[in-house]
Amino acid sequence: MSKSGKNRNSKSADTATGALNEPPLIRWILTGTAFLFLGIFLLVPLAAVFSQAFEKGVDAYFKAITEPDAVSAIKLTIIIALVSVPLNMIFGVVAAWGITKFDFRGKSLLITLIDLPFSVSPVISGLVYVLIFGLQGWFGPWLSENGIKIIFAVPGILLATIFVTFPFVARELIPLMQAQGKEEEEAALVLGASGIKTFFRVTLPNVKWGILYGAILCNARAMGEFGAVSVVSGHIRGATNTIPLHVEILYNEYNYSAAFAVASLLALLALLTLVVKSIVEWKVKEETVSQ
Repeated sequence: MSKSGKNRNSKSADTATGALNEPPLIRWILTGTAFLFLGIFLLVPLAAVFSQAFEKGVDAYFKAITEPDAVSAIKLTIIIALVSVPLNMIFGVVAAWGITKFDFRGKSLLITLIDLPFSVSPVISGLVYVLIFGLQGWFGPWLSENGIKIIFAVPGILLATIFVTFPFVARELIPLMQAQGKEEEEAALVLGASGIKTFFRVTLPNVKWGILYGAILCNARAMGEFGAVSVVSGHIRGATNTIPLHVEILYNEYNYSAAFAVASLLALLALLTLVVKSIVEWKVKEETVSQ
């Protein structure tokens, strides 16, 4: 290595070391700013939700979350999550496998399309489905003649939820599988394993925690989605209302304690998601260290 190169590396190392040796005051300011930000924008709203939910007592709380419309909203939210998350897991694994293990034309376009729901407003995606499947949409007349209802019904909610959540699993797996490379799969193929057998015996086990991590995030978004679901649901009480839509209706009716009681279920889901996410991250770190 040239003398100038050594000087540059030495200077970079000194800069990095300097960044890690900031005075204690700077460290306290940075750490305190992070905790202050989280406290204001995360913990205070979370505490306010539970405070308002139990404002009228435990009996009122349980009455709010067990009344028929609330139970219907909870059931529909769970059904939507139970259908959309497995479909997104299948899509995410297939898309990530194809993108990371094979070279083909249009790969960049496929990656861009996977990211599309992150850049498009959920309301816009809901309107797109109304344009396609609504009564005045492209397929609306045919669907109406055949007695098929998608918009303002459960299928429309399912389509909108799948659209806004399908990047989560794929986006978690693509960088993970790119980092793992193709060496293990190539070794299995050289030893005589078929492509499918290699996928189930080598590829899938290596990304199992990534799939679970993506599914957790996907499930949280599916159960909490509001914008796209609001457009295609029709807000029919006891039929097409999910938990977020039911909360909105209760709030607009000035039934604040019931609204916050039902909203607390989503808050509990968020907390549960954080706990499971932390466990998955701990397991991934443990397996990485053991290897």
